[in-house]
Amino acid sequence: MTEGDSPTVARRRIRLALREARDAAGLTQLQVAEEMEWSLSKVIRIENGDVTIAPNDLRPLLSFYGIKDRKQVSDLLTSARIARARQRQAWYQAPEFRELLSDATRRHIEYESEAVAVRSYSIYYLPGYLQTEQYAAALTGTFDPEDIGSLERIQLLIRARRTRQETLFARAGNVQVFVLLDESVFMRPIGGAQVFAEQLSEIRRRAGDGLIHLRMLPFNLDRPIANNGSYELLALRDRGADSEILYRENGISDEIIEDRATTGRHRRRFEQLWHLSNDEPDTIRFLDTRIKDLETQSQSRQRS
Repeated sequence: MTEGDSPTVARRRIRLALREARDAAGLTQLQVAEEMEWSLSKVIRIENGDVTIAPNDLRPLLSFYGIKDRKQVSDLLTSARIARARQRQAWYQAPEFRELLSDATRRHIEYESEAVAVRSYSIYYLPGYLQTEQYAAALTGTFDPEDIGSLERIQLLIRARRTRQETLFARAGNVQVFVLLDESVFMRPIGGAQVFAEQLSEIRRRAGDGLIHLRMLPFNLDRPIANNGSYELLALRDRGADSEILYRENGISDEIIEDRATTGRHRRRFEQLWHLSNDEPDTIRFLDTRIKDLETQSQSRQRS
């Protein structure tokens, strides 16, 4: 275990290690609960990362799992202590955001704030951490101006996106961001020509400043593309490829996936598509042309 681990990384390491140890021992969560004289919900919550495990509970659990290697036990106990360290409440845990954001979204934001690499693949719209407020408002959907509840919800969502964006890019130099967008994302003028031109100008600026690595998957690609939906891969400073976390949503629900086979498959697919896509200079040239076209459209509508 490395020095300087955050409680987020340490907590994740503990629960994955315990889940793997239980699977290796061929035990069910109910069997563990009965042996340890715990409730089943306690075992489930520990393995899901909803609660942290106390070192005094961890020692007998490791013994039950047959883990006796001194270094491994010591590392896991140290991780348990770090995981239980008191943290300042994160902004996304505030009551108004807890009611608005799903558990998976809040965990996604937590991991994103610790990630050393973020890889986003999108086929419909820009990732949240790249959205301008006007684009985000248009993307969130229409609302009745007399419906105060709807308006407040949209404003909270915009605040969440803005805070997430500020948190991520405040760590420039400590996190690499790879953005792979289908050409349809560039062609869908959400919010209208002016709003979308401003949005594309913003990501053009971030790409030009080296804050993101940007590539486009063009329509005219002569290679088949698997039916992948949009997703994000977050890499933590922990154990190389094993540290990756997958987040994806489908408009109805969202989820965090940490299964190594699933995250590994998505990472390999991302790398394949990244190498099939237009390189960064070609993508920037396409982006510049698209921005000019949108600005021309916007000016023509203003004159008419």
